[in-house]
Amino acid sequence: MTTAQSAPPPSMRLRELAFGAACAAALRAAARLGVADALGDAPMTVEDLAAAVKTEPRPLRRLLRALTCYGVFTEEHDGRFAHTGMSRLLREDDPASLRYITLWCTEPWTWDAWPKLDEAVRTGRNVVEDLYGKEFFVHLNEDAPESADVFNRAMTTSSKQSARDVAELLDLSGASSVADIGGGQGHVVASLLEKYPLMHGSLLDLPRVVDNADPRLRPGGPLADRVRIVPGDCREAVPVRADVYIIKNILEWDDDSTARCLRNVIEAGGAGARVVVIENLVDDTPSMRFSTAMDLLLLLNVGGAKHTSAGMADRLKAAGLVIDDISPVNPYLHAFDCTVPA
Repeated sequence: MTTAQSAPPPSMRLRELAFGAACAAALRAAARLGVADALGDAPMTVEDLAAAVKTEPRPLRRLLRALTCYGVFTEEHDGRFAHTGMSRLLREDDPASLRYITLWCTEPWTWDAWPKLDEAVRTGRNVVEDLYGKEFFVHLNEDAPESADVFNRAMTTSSKQSARDVAELLDLSGASSVADIGGGQGHVVASLLEKYPLMHGSLLDLPRVVDNADPRLRPGGPLADRVRIVPGDCREAVPVRADVYIIKNILEWDDDSTARCLRNVIEAGGAGARVVVIENLVDDTPSMRFSTAMDLLLLLNVGGAKHTSAGMADRLKAAGLVIDDISPVNPYLHAFDCTVPA
Protein backbone atom coordinates (compact mmCIF):
# COMPACT_ATOMS: atom_id res chain seq x y z
CA MET A 1 0.00 0.00 0.00
CA THR A 2 1.30 3.45 -0.97
CA THR A 3 0.81 6.40 1.38
CA ALA A 4 1.67 10.08 1.22
CA GLN A 5 5.08 10.74 2.78
CA SER A 6 5.99 13.63 5.03
CA ALA A 7 9.13 15.56 5.95
CA PRO A 8 11.76 13.83 3.77
CA PRO A 9 15.39 14.90 4.27
CA PRO A 10 16.61 17.84 2.11
CA SER A 11 18.47 15.60 -0.33
CA MET A 12 15.35 13.57 -1.05
CA ARG A 13 13.09 16.62 -1.12
CA LEU A 14 15.28 18.23 -3.77
CA ARG A 15 15.17 15.03 -5.82
CA GLU A 16 11.38 15.05 -5.55
CA LEU A 17 11.20 18.68 -6.65
CA ALA A 18 13.49 17.98 -9.61
CA PHE A 19 11.04 15.27 -10.65
CA GLY A 20 8.08 17.64 -10.27
CA ALA A 21 7.23 17.23 -13.94
CA ALA A 22 6.38 13.58 -13.25
CA CYS A 23 3.68 14.61 -10.78
CA ALA A 24 2.26 17.19 -13.22
CA ALA A 25 2.27 14.61 -16.01
CA ALA A 26 0.57 12.04 -13.79
CA LEU A 27 -2.18 14.53 -12.91
CA ARG A 28 -2.65 15.33 -16.58
CA ALA A 29 -2.82 11.65 -17.52
CA ALA A 30 -5.38 10.93 -14.81
CA ALA A 31 -7.49 13.90 -15.93
CA ARG A 32 -7.34 12.98 -19.62
CA LEU A 33 -8.12 9.32 -18.92
CA GLY A 34 -11.04 10.24 -16.68
CA VAL A 35 -9.83 8.08 -13.79
CA ALA A 36 -11.48 10.22 -11.11
CA ASP A 37 -14.76 10.25 -13.03
CA ALA A 38 -14.72 6.45 -13.31
CA LEU A 39 -13.96 5.93 -9.63
CA GLY A 40 -17.18 5.97 -7.64
CA ASP A 41 -17.83 6.38 -3.93
CA ALA A 42 -16.71 2.81 -3.20
CA PRO A 43 -13.08 1.67 -3.63
CA MET A 44 -12.34 -0.15 -6.89
CA THR A 45 -9.76 -2.66 -8.04
CA VAL A 46 -7.27 -1.45 -10.59
CA GLU A 47 -8.61 -4.07 -13.00
CA ASP A 48 -12.13 -2.63 -12.82
CA LEU A 49 -10.80 0.91 -13.15
CA ALA A 50 -8.68 -0.07 -16.13
CA ALA A 51 -11.69 -1.59 -17.84
CA ALA A 52 -13.71 1.56 -17.18
CA VAL A 53 -11.10 3.95 -18.62
CA LYS A 54 -9.81 1.55 -21.31
CA THR A 55 -6.20 1.20 -20.16
CA GLU A 56 -3.92 -1.67 -19.25
CA PRO A 57 -4.14 -2.52 -15.51
CA ARG A 58 -0.43 -2.69 -14.71
CA PRO A 59 0.58 0.77 -16.02
CA LEU A 60 -2.60 2.25 -14.50
CA ARG A 61 -1.53 0.88 -11.11
CA ARG A 62 1.85 2.57 -11.58
CA LEU A 63 0.12 5.86 -12.37
CA LEU A 64 -2.15 5.59 -9.33
CA ARG A 65 0.73 4.56 -7.09
CA ALA A 66 2.61 7.73 -8.07
CA LEU A 67 -0.41 9.94 -7.39
CA THR A 68 -1.17 8.39 -4.00
CA CYS A 69 2.27 9.56 -2.85
CA TYR A 70 0.91 13.11 -3.16
CA GLY A 71 -2.45 12.38 -1.56
CA VAL A 72 -4.26 12.19 -4.91
CA PHE A 73 -6.22 8.92 -4.53
CA THR A 74 -5.48 6.47 -1.75
CA GLU A 75 -4.71 2.76 -1.82
CA GLU A 76 -6.58 0.48 0.57
CA HIS A 77 -4.93 -2.43 2.39
CA ASP A 78 -6.50 -4.87 -0.07
CA GLY A 79 -5.02 -3.02 -3.07
CA ARG A 80 -8.18 -1.24 -4.14
CA PHE A 81 -8.07 2.50 -4.84
CA ALA A 82 -10.37 5.15 -3.40
CA HIS A 83 -10.97 8.87 -3.62
CA THR A 84 -9.39 11.59 -1.51
CA GLY A 85 -10.40 15.24 -1.23
CA MET A 86 -7.93 16.08 -3.99
CA SER A 87 -8.83 13.30 -6.40
CA ARG A 88 -12.50 14.30 -6.26
CA LEU A 89 -11.49 17.71 -7.63
CA LEU A 90 -10.36 15.96 -10.83
CA ARG A 91 -13.96 14.87 -11.44
CA GLU A 92 -15.71 16.96 -14.08
CA ASP A 93 -18.99 16.88 -12.13
CA ASP A 94 -17.55 18.12 -8.83
CA PRO A 95 -18.86 21.63 -7.97
CA ALA A 96 -15.30 22.72 -7.16
CA SER A 97 -13.74 20.79 -10.06
CA LEU A 98 -10.16 21.61 -11.01
CA ARG A 99 -10.04 19.20 -13.94
CA TYR A 100 -9.69 21.86 -16.63
CA ILE A 101 -7.34 23.96 -14.51
CA THR A 102 -5.14 20.87 -14.19
CA LEU A 103 -5.23 20.30 -17.95
CA TRP A 104 -4.52 23.97 -18.68
CA CYS A 105 -1.44 24.03 -16.43
CA THR A 106 -0.06 20.98 -18.25
CA GLU A 107 -1.00 21.78 -21.86
CA PRO A 108 1.55 20.85 -24.59
CA TRP A 109 2.86 24.43 -24.90
CA THR A 110 3.88 24.41 -21.22
CA TRP A 111 6.27 21.51 -21.83
CA ASP A 112 7.88 23.53 -24.62
CA ALA A 113 8.12 26.71 -22.54
CA TRP A 114 9.24 25.62 -19.07
CA PRO A 115 12.75 24.47 -20.18
CA LYS A 116 13.34 28.03 -21.42
CA LEU A 117 12.63 29.69 -18.08
CA ASP A 118 16.29 30.62 -17.65
CA GLU A 119 16.10 32.50 -20.96
CA ALA A 120 12.98 34.37 -19.83
CA VAL A 121 14.67 35.26 -16.54
CA ARG A 122 17.77 36.54 -18.35
CA THR A 123 15.86 38.68 -20.82
CA GLY A 124 12.59 39.49 -19.03
CA ARG A 125 10.75 38.53 -22.25
CA ASN A 126 8.21 35.81 -22.93
CA VAL A 127 9.53 32.79 -24.84
CA VAL A 128 6.34 31.82 -26.68
CA GLU A 129 6.81 34.23 -29.57
CA ASP A 130 10.24 32.75 -30.27
CA LEU A 131 8.87 29.22 -29.97
CA TYR A 132 5.86 29.66 -32.25
CA GLY A 133 6.48 32.92 -34.11
CA LYS A 134 3.24 34.40 -32.79
CA GLU A 135 1.83 36.05 -29.70
CA PHE A 136 0.56 33.51 -27.20
CA PHE A 137 -3.21 33.86 -27.68
CA VAL A 138 -2.84 34.20 -31.45
CA HIS A 139 -0.94 30.89 -31.43
CA LEU A 140 -3.63 29.24 -29.30
CA ASN A 141 -6.54 30.38 -31.42
CA GLU A 142 -4.88 29.79 -34.80
CA ASP A 143 -2.69 26.74 -34.22
CA ALA A 144 -3.86 24.97 -31.06
CA PRO A 145 -7.70 24.97 -30.97
CA GLU A 146 -7.84 22.06 -28.51
CA SER A 147 -5.60 23.96 -26.10
CA ALA A 148 -7.65 27.13 -26.63
CA ASP A 149 -10.77 25.15 -25.70
CA VAL A 150 -9.08 23.86 -22.53
CA PHE A 151 -8.11 27.45 -21.65
CA ASN A 152 -11.68 28.67 -22.13
CA ARG A 153 -13.09 25.84 -20.03
CA ALA A 154 -10.48 26.41 -17.30
CA MET A 155 -11.19 30.14 -17.14
CA THR A 156 -14.94 29.51 -17.12
CA THR A 157 -14.61 27.04 -14.25
CA SER A 158 -12.34 29.34 -12.25
CA SER A 159 -14.50 32.38 -12.88
CA LYS A 160 -17.72 30.61 -11.89
CA GLN A 161 -16.21 29.42 -8.64
CA SER A 162 -14.64 32.73 -7.63
CA ALA A 163 -17.64 34.80 -8.79
CA ARG A 164 -19.69 33.39 -5.96
CA ASP A 165 -17.00 34.41 -3.46
CA VAL A 166 -16.76 37.92 -4.93
CA ALA A 167 -20.54 38.43 -4.80
CA GLU A 168 -20.65 37.20 -1.21
CA LEU A 169 -17.82 39.55 -0.15
CA LEU A 170 -18.88 42.79 -1.82
CA ASP A 171 -21.50 45.06 -0.30
CA LEU A 172 -22.91 47.08 -3.20
CA SER A 173 -26.15 48.02 -1.47
CA GLY A 174 -25.55 51.74 -2.07
CA ALA A 175 -24.88 51.38 -5.80
CA SER A 176 -27.30 51.23 -8.72
CA SER A 177 -24.85 50.06 -11.41
CA VAL A 178 -21.75 47.86 -11.69
CA ALA A 179 -19.31 47.26 -14.57
CA ASP A 180 -17.24 44.10 -14.96
CA ILE A 181 -14.10 45.26 -16.80
CA GLY A 182 -12.24 42.55 -18.71
CA GLY A 183 -14.85 40.31 -17.12
CA GLY A 184 -14.66 37.37 -19.50
CA GLN A 185 -18.03 35.69 -19.83
CA GLY A 186 -19.49 37.84 -17.07
CA HIS A 187 -19.87 35.41 -14.18
CA VAL A 188 -19.01 38.10 -11.63
CA VAL A 189 -21.50 40.67 -12.93
CA ALA A 190 -24.15 37.95 -13.25
CA SER A 191 -23.64 36.90 -9.63
CA LEU A 192 -23.86 40.51 -8.47
CA LEU A 193 -27.03 41.18 -10.47
CA GLU A 194 -28.60 38.09 -8.93
CA LYS A 195 -27.65 39.36 -5.47
CA TYR A 196 -29.04 42.86 -6.16
CA PRO A 197 -32.32 42.58 -8.14
CA LEU A 198 -32.59 46.34 -8.79
CA MET A 199 -29.01 46.82 -10.00
CA HIS A 200 -27.96 47.26 -13.64
CA GLY A 201 -24.65 46.00 -14.99
CA SER A 202 -22.20 46.13 -17.88
CA LEU A 203 -19.74 43.57 -19.17
CA LEU A 204 -16.69 44.75 -21.14
CA ASP A 205 -14.26 42.38 -22.82
CA LEU A 206 -12.86 41.50 -26.22
CA PRO A 207 -15.48 40.73 -28.91
CA ARG A 208 -14.59 37.01 -29.18
CA VAL A 209 -14.96 36.73 -25.40
CA VAL A 210 -18.29 38.48 -24.87
CA ASP A 211 -19.73 36.61 -27.86
CA ASN A 212 -19.77 33.65 -25.45
CA ALA A 213 -21.13 35.54 -22.45
CA ASP A 214 -22.91 33.74 -19.64
CA PRO A 215 -26.35 32.64 -20.94
CA ARG A 216 -27.96 34.54 -18.05
CA LEU A 217 -26.76 37.78 -19.65
CA ARG A 218 -27.59 37.08 -23.29
CA PRO A 219 -30.94 37.82 -24.99
CA GLY A 220 -33.58 35.62 -23.46
CA GLY A 221 -31.60 35.15 -20.26
CA PRO A 222 -33.06 36.13 -16.89
CA LEU A 223 -30.63 39.03 -16.47
CA ALA A 224 -30.54 40.28 -20.07
CA ASP A 225 -32.79 43.27 -19.46
CA ARG A 226 -30.46 44.58 -16.73
CA VAL A 227 -27.09 44.21 -18.46
CA ARG A 228 -25.24 45.86 -21.33
CA ILE A 229 -22.64 43.72 -23.12
CA VAL A 230 -19.86 45.90 -24.54
CA PRO A 231 -17.16 44.48 -26.86
CA GLY A 232 -13.86 46.28 -26.46
CA ASP A 233 -10.35 46.40 -25.00
CA CYS A 234 -10.11 48.11 -21.61
CA ARG A 235 -6.52 49.11 -22.41
CA GLU A 236 -7.86 51.21 -25.26
CA ALA A 237 -11.05 52.66 -23.75
CA VAL A 238 -13.76 51.99 -21.16
CA PRO A 239 -17.01 53.31 -22.69
CA VAL A 240 -19.03 52.36 -19.64
CA ARG A 241 -20.37 54.56 -16.86
CA ALA A 242 -21.06 52.87 -13.50
CA ASP A 243 -21.05 53.43 -9.76
CA VAL A 244 -18.75 50.46 -9.20
CA TYR A 245 -16.08 48.93 -11.45
CA ILE A 246 -14.81 45.39 -10.90
CA ILE A 247 -11.38 44.52 -12.34
CA LYS A 248 -10.59 40.87 -11.62
CA ASN A 249 -7.42 38.95 -12.50
CA ILE A 250 -6.49 40.97 -15.58
CA LEU A 251 -3.80 43.37 -14.30
CA GLU A 252 -1.10 40.88 -15.25
CA TRP A 253 0.24 42.66 -18.32
CA ASP A 254 3.23 44.96 -18.55
CA ASP A 255 3.05 48.06 -16.34
CA ASP A 256 2.10 50.36 -19.23
CA SER A 257 -0.95 48.25 -20.12
CA THR A 258 -2.00 48.08 -16.47
CA ALA A 259 -1.67 51.85 -16.12
CA ARG A 260 -3.72 52.44 -19.30
CA CYS A 261 -6.52 50.18 -18.09
CA LEU A 262 -6.71 51.89 -14.70
CA ARG A 263 -6.54 55.34 -16.29
CA ASN A 264 -9.43 54.47 -18.62
CA VAL A 265 -11.55 53.19 -15.74
CA ILE A 266 -10.87 56.33 -13.68
CA GLU A 267 -11.76 58.53 -16.65
CA ALA A 268 -15.00 56.62 -17.26
CA GLY A 269 -16.10 56.54 -13.63
CA GLY A 270 -15.14 60.03 -12.57
CA ALA A 271 -14.79 61.37 -9.04
CA GLY A 272 -16.40 59.19 -6.39
CA ALA A 273 -16.53 56.02 -8.46
CA ARG A 274 -15.66 52.83 -6.61
CA VAL A 275 -13.05 50.56 -8.20
CA VAL A 276 -12.54 47.03 -6.83
CA VAL A 277 -9.40 45.29 -8.08
CA ILE A 278 -9.22 41.55 -7.36
CA GLU A 279 -5.94 39.68 -7.82
CA ASN A 280 -3.80 36.72 -6.79
CA LEU A 281 -0.79 37.91 -4.81
CA VAL A 282 2.66 36.36 -4.78
CA ASP A 283 3.19 37.24 -1.11
CA ASP A 284 -0.03 35.62 0.10
CA THR A 285 1.33 32.81 2.30
CA PRO A 286 -1.50 30.22 1.96
CA SER A 287 -1.31 30.25 -1.85
CA MET A 288 2.28 31.28 -2.56
CA ARG A 289 3.35 28.05 -4.26
CA PHE A 290 0.38 28.36 -6.59
CA SER A 291 0.60 32.11 -7.23
CA THR A 292 4.38 32.18 -7.73
CA ALA A 293 4.06 29.32 -10.23
CA MET A 294 1.41 31.29 -12.12
CA ASP A 295 3.71 34.30 -11.99
CA LEU A 296 6.48 32.34 -13.73
CA LEU A 297 4.03 30.94 -16.27
CA LEU A 298 2.91 34.48 -17.11
CA LEU A 299 6.54 35.44 -17.66
CA LEU A 300 6.89 32.55 -20.10
CA ASN A 301 3.72 32.97 -22.15
CA VAL A 302 2.83 36.68 -22.25
CA GLY A 303 5.65 38.43 -20.40
CA GLY A 304 3.22 39.37 -17.62
CA ALA A 305 3.43 39.12 -13.85
CA LYS A 306 1.52 38.60 -10.64
CA HIS A 307 2.19 41.20 -7.95
CA THR A 308 2.91 41.51 -4.25
CA SER A 309 0.37 43.32 -2.11
CA ALA A 310 2.67 46.36 -1.93
CA GLY A 311 3.36 46.21 -5.68
CA MET A 312 -0.34 46.13 -6.52
CA ALA A 313 -1.02 48.97 -4.08
CA ASP A 314 1.76 51.06 -5.64
CA ARG A 315 0.27 50.61 -9.11
CA LEU A 316 -3.21 51.58 -7.94
CA LYS A 317 -1.94 54.66 -6.12
CA ALA A 318 0.22 55.68 -9.08
CA ALA A 319 -2.89 55.56 -11.27
CA GLY A 320 -4.58 58.02 -8.91
CA LEU A 321 -6.81 55.72 -6.86
CA VAL A 322 -7.29 55.92 -3.10
CA ILE A 323 -7.20 52.47 -1.44
CA ASP A 324 -9.91 52.22 1.20
CA ASP A 325 -9.53 48.56 2.14
CA ILE A 326 -7.72 45.34 1.27
CA SER A 327 -9.49 42.11 2.16
CA PRO A 328 -9.30 38.39 1.27
CA VAL A 329 -11.94 37.06 -1.12
CA ASN A 330 -10.95 33.43 -0.61
CA PRO A 331 -7.65 31.59 0.11
CA TYR A 332 -6.07 32.76 -3.15
CA LEU A 333 -7.67 36.13 -4.06
CA HIS A 334 -7.55 39.58 -2.47
CA ALA A 335 -9.76 42.60 -3.14
CA PHE A 336 -8.37 46.15 -3.22
CA ASP A 337 -11.37 48.41 -2.62
CA CYS A 338 -10.58 51.85 -4.06
CA THR A 339 -12.18 55.22 -4.77
CA VAL A 340 -11.58 57.75 -7.52
CA PRO A 341 -10.80 60.97 -5.61
CA ALA A 342 -12.44 64.31 -6.39
